[in-house]
Amino acid sequence: MNAQSPLSAPASLLTPPVRRVIFIVLPLMYLAGVVGLQVEVLQPLFRLLIPFNLLTSLALLLLFHTDWNRSFLLYCVVAFCAGFLVEVAGVHTGLIFGSYQYGTALGWQLWEVPLVIGTNWLMLTYACGSVCDRLGVPSWVKALAAAALMTGLDVLIEPVAIRLGFWDWNSAEVPLQNYVAWYVVSAILLLLFYRLPFSRANRLALLLLLLQFFFFGISTLFIFW
Repeated sequence: MNAQSPLSAPASLLTPPVRRVIFIVLPLMYLAGVVGLQVEVLQPLFRLLIPFNLLTSLALLLLFHTDWNRSFLLYCVVAFCAGFLVEVAGVHTGLIFGSYQYGTALGWQLWEVPLVIGTNWLMLTYACGSVCDRLGVPSWVKALAAAALMTGLDVLIEPVAIRLGFWDWNSAEVPLQNYVAWYVVSAILLLLFYRLPFSRANRLALLLLLLQFFFFGISTLFIFW
């Protein structure tokens, strides 16, 4: 679709100075999160900031999106709602990801699931999909590769999420079922991501994804140490 759509206005706010500021501030924000969540006296404050970090990350990512057509808006709504509702079903049945429940660290909840979980599904599928869109392979292969990237990130997310009280499992170990379901749900959303007609190029996506791996990777190392 044409990037000069009337709905492409957010990207017009990205003057070169604004881009530079974002590319400096976003890494500092994640670095501060790594440090703040490891320093005991700072932990209460930084735990409160976790939902705002997710919302800010998604907002900045979408600010770099250039093709705000109906197809893209549809994807945003579907990814947010599907991600949230599959978590609701997962929490209440234990049949999708395994038996688990959310803590209070991620903020406001509906049906025992934090609302920002939908934000997280949208942000990660978009970022992984945008990065893998550069691969010179069919779209369905891109979707499978992006889902694998998301699942790899989830491996790093789990120990950190448990320690910080995002959620807790009713078993001693994270069940393999969780990773299988994460991959399947991600792949379905990413197949839609590549199917719908909108531009998937995003200059912030790679940096944001690298920061996600950095944040959860370093935090996981601290936990095991």
